[in-house]
Amino acid sequence: MSYENLAGRTAVVTGAASGIGEAIAVLLAAQGARVALLARREERLTALAGKIRADGGQALAVVADVTDEASVAAAADRIHTEYGRVDLVVNAAGVMLPHPVDARRADEWQRMLDTNVAGVLRIIGAFTGDLVGAAADGRTADIVNISSIAAHVSFPNYAVYGATKAAVTYLSDSLRGEFGPRDVRVTNIEPGFVESELLTHIGDAELARQVEDLREQVGALSAGELADLVAYATSRPRRVNLRQIVALPTRQA
Repeated sequence: MSYENLAGRTAVVTGAASGIGEAIAVLLAAQGARVALLARREERLTALAGKIRADGGQALAVVADVTDEASVAAAADRIHTEYGRVDLVVNAAGVMLPHPVDARRADEWQRMLDTNVAGVLRIIGAFTGDLVGAAADGRTADIVNISSIAAHVSFPNYAVYGATKAAVTYLSDSLRGEFGPRDVRVTNIEPGFVESELLTHIGDAELARQVEDLREQVGALSAGELADLVAYATSRPRRVNLRQIVALPTRQA
């Protein structure tokens, strides 16, 4: 499928080393966007950037940790040096660490908060000037946040993860009030089950088995199908903001 209005854009995609982030980066690059790939795993990023370039696209591998302000600032500086102003930001980095709250896994709580919530804020903050400037120049400007159906559907043992995604959904809604009047679009995407590395984050064997059993019952979307939604939303005419997208496997209630 071909998407209009993506060629010539400059995108930042976090979580680009695997899963949803990787698929989004590949598709945006295939449609003619220059894509800065952000993640912590240098080897994976370098390989992905090489693949994109081999397929005729433009990609920049930028090792960065969204939980660290200095790392994000350094990444933004490098992107600005190499690519100039950014007009499309996709927050796909995330971590899912399920446990009952009374397990008191404060280390996991902090990791999810730092990545899923504060990480999104750091990235948006680093590129706000770019996005507002691009919109002021009459160009299309987008923020896309990958939230989760867990933002408003509760699952046992996922209270903290769900709370972080509820924060992302609320943040996206609030940001529209700040950025919409300046012609910057904000899209919040809430997927259900998706084939991604999130499921490998589950360290508890019983919880992992429960998720696998449910996934076998309802199926899972591919990362490419999520990427398709991002490309579609960000390729609409600049006056059209697809503000909220919930994407589930057909069998998932």
